[in-house]
Parts: sequence; C-alpha cells; structure tokens
Amino acid sequence: QVQLVESGGGLVQAGGSLRLSCAPSGRTFSSYAMGWFRQAPGKEREFVAAISWSGGNAVYADSVKGRFTISRDYAKNTVYLQMNSLKPEDTAVYYCAVDYSRVVHTTETQYDSWGQGTQVTVSS
Repeated sequence: QVQLVESGGGLVQAGGSLRLSCAPSGRTFSSYAMGWFRQAPGKEREFVAAISWSGGNAVYADSVKGRFTISRDYAKNTVYLQMNSLKPEDTAVYYCAVDYSRVVHTTETQYDSWGQGTQVTVSS
C-alpha cells in the first residue's frame, strides 16, 4: 500500500502562487498515474488534475486549466501541482492520489490510495 504525503499548502493572496508536492512512500510510483483532487468546505471532492505514468499525458479540470500545471519528477519520486493566478474559489483541502493503472482518470473512484490532504487558502 502506497502512503502519500502532501505538502506545500498555505495561505496566499489572490493572484499568488503555490506549489504542492506529493511524495509517495513505501514504493516508487513511476508506473502509476497520479492525480490531484480538492474539497472545499461544504462541497464534494472534485477532480483537479491528473498525469499519466509516463508524464506524457495530463488532464485538467476546466476551472484550473491554464492556471495549474501537474508534473512529476521520477528522480525525486514526487508529483507536483503548480498553482498560479490563485482565486478565492481555489480554497480547499488538496489531496494527492495514486491510480494503479497507466491511464489518466478524472473520477475519484478510479484511484486506489490517498494522502491526508494539505490546506490551501486564498484570500481576496
């Protein structure tokens, strides 16, 4: 079972940037697709971005397209979510997840292991 640890969350003003990191422990994640989801207070968890095992395919939610970038560093066994031009509506707990397949999915039921989440708060 892969354990995922997210970091990089915090408080930022609207228009600012943050970079989230997800570092799986226990095994390498180079063969798996990875995703980021978020959950705002009182809302369902929603898909943000995902990247294929090769890094060659990335998918984004329409709400973050053009502002967020998902990437992975195989040497560091880490996946990142670079978030630019942040808006107050981006405020949420952000979760990293691993999909034990090589296919990018946007639904959370396809993911097999989850991190504990990291809080991102964007002030107006």
